[in-house]
Formats: sequence, C-alpha cells, structure tokens
Amino acid sequence: MSKLYIDCNMGAAGDMIMASLYELLDDKKGFLDKMNSLGIPNVEIIPEFKLSNGGISGTKMKVLVKGEEEGHEEHGCGHHHGHSHCHHHGHEHHHSHEGHHDHSHSHEHHEHKHEHEHHSHSHRGLKEIIELINNLDLPEEVKEDAVTVFFLISQAESIVHNKPMEDIHFHEVGTYDAVADVVGSCLLMNMLGYPEVIASPIHVGSGTVKCAHGILPVPAPATALILKGVPIYGGDIKGELCTPTGAAILKHFVREFRSMPPMVMEKIGYGIGTKEFECSNSLRSVLGK
Repeated sequence: MSKLYIDCNMGAAGDMIMASLYELLDDKKGFLDKMNSLGIPNVEIIPEFKLSNGGISGTKMKVLVKGEEEGHEEHGCGHHHGHSHCHHHGHEHHHSHEGHHDHSHSHEHHEHKHEHEHHSHSHRGLKEIIELINNLDLPEEVKEDAVTVFFLISQAESIVHNKPMEDIHFHEVGTYDAVADVVGSCLLMNMLGYPEVIASPIHVGSGTVKCAHGILPVPAPATALILKGVPIYGGDIKGELCTPTGAAILKHFVREFRSMPPMVMEKIGYGIGTKEFECSNSLRSVLGK
C-alpha cells in the first residue's frame, strides 16, 4: 500500500496541503479542470510556481474568488482558509486562509441579530456549506470527506463561541475559499488512491494573533480544539502556523502522527505559503511505499 508522509514543520494550511498534494499528482490538468468546473461560486484555482526562503521551490495555490485572492488563512496571522477567528489576506488561513503560508482560514464571522440584512446574506452556515458540497459533481467519498472536515471546524467554533453549530456562520468569501481548499485536498487524496497518511507532529507557532475577536493565543482556540489528541509543539517562530482548515484536514486524514517511517520515496511535493519567514514557509508531502 502506498504511504503519504506530510511534514508539518511549518504548520499546515488548507492551500498549502492542496498545493503539496497537487505536486504529487500525475494528472495535474485533470485536477485543475475538475476543480474549475465544479461550480463553487465565483471560484478559480490557479497553481503558481514560487521560490520560498531557503531556496525551496514549489507550488503556491491561488484560490481566486471573483478574480481576487481573498481571505486566505494566513500562517502567521490568521489563516486563510480557515475559519479562525481572524481575517488576514494572504495566508491559507481562514482566519485568513490557509495561513502562514497563507493558510486559508475561513474567516469566520458571526452574524449579530442587529446586523443589516445585506450583511447576513454574505454569510454561510454549516447547513448551506454541506448543501453546496453535496451538489458538486464529485465522488461520494470526496463529498463525505469534505463535509466531515467542515463539521470538525464548525464543532470547534461552536464550542469556542458557546453557540449551537447551526448558529455558527462563515464569511461568504472566506467560505468559498475554504470550500475550495477542503474539496481540493479531499479530491487529491481520492485521485492519489487514498494512501495511508502519516504526518509529523505539527508546529503551531507561538505568541498571539490579532483577530476579529481580539488578541488570541497561538494556536487559536478553534485550532487548539481541533488538534486535541494530536502531538503539537511551539517554537521561536512568532505567529500562527496552523490554521483551523489545515488542522481539520490533517485530523481527518492522518492515521498516525510520528517521525517519518521507513519508506521508499517516489514523489515529493512542496506547498508554498504566502507569508515570508526566516526559514522556508512550506509544507512537504512525500508519496512512497
């Protein structure tokens, strides 16, 4: 059976995971054509070559919403892809999106009852996200994986904010960015034949991150809840390295967190983040036997 090892020495964000898995794929065009024809509202995915600090080259996966790169979870800030409670542009964090590497975090915002009606229309709840995913032209296994990842994120957010899961809402742009990161990562696992996934302990960063809800410790509360039971560590790098989206994707797919087992490497992929650090802001995936 093939094995996939994910090296999280610079954390993890949705876009970084998707980019590193994309580099392992033989049929890259098939993946891009599929993703860009799914009909995720106003979303386009464009892989870009990028050179990171330390001379490591890899793919930076740009997720465009209405032609703009928006709400990426950021490592080091908030992340793009995620849902963290932060908004940052440029990292896969859904705080911002997949963050430091631009993690996308789904910028999560909560609707207040006194909010104007046009504001509430720009938010999406878990039910709407699940309906969106289930209506996409994808294999059932991919839909189930994507829904489970969003359930993990929403469950953590509901605990953090002491609200029922149905009352947790995600900012529209960040949501579509996050849906692309999550669906893309799940589709890639399917196209790679669902290898056995092992990952390193996750470097989460250190310090605090400024989010929509104030100054929060790293890892942000929702990320910390998702990573319960997972080995993590801090370090000297200040900022948020693991976004909620990245954490949830890993929590769902990884069967064991440990150092790399004996394996014959066949393919190596690098997903590059947006934010620059002193060392390479990259996530490495190794496929082998």
